[in-house]
Amino acid sequence: MVTLYQALQLILQVVWFIMIVHIIMSWLINFQVLNLRQPLVAQIWDGLNRLLEPIYAPVRRILPNTGGLDLAPLVVFIIIIILRSALANNAGFFYGY
Repeated sequence: MVTLYQALQLILQVVWFIMIVHIIMSWLINFQVLNLRQPLVAQIWDGLNRLLEPIYAPVRRILPNTGGLDLAPLVVFIIIIILRSALANNAGFFYGY
């Protein structure tokens, strides 16, 4: 069961990191520091969007339309924080104490 706990923590950490990279990259693209016409930048951007869209899409369906402001990443961040706290608070279940 310890392996399951560690695997869940690792998955949440990887999703957290990918989301941070995606958010920073979106800012850099919007402020024209990065250019999507560069093949490497476009490939990374497309890959990040493909990874995160299945996570963001259900949240976007629930949230009200806020125009140009996308609150889905914020909601997903909060969900990840709650899941990590729930895992940490119930770690004894996984360790068998």
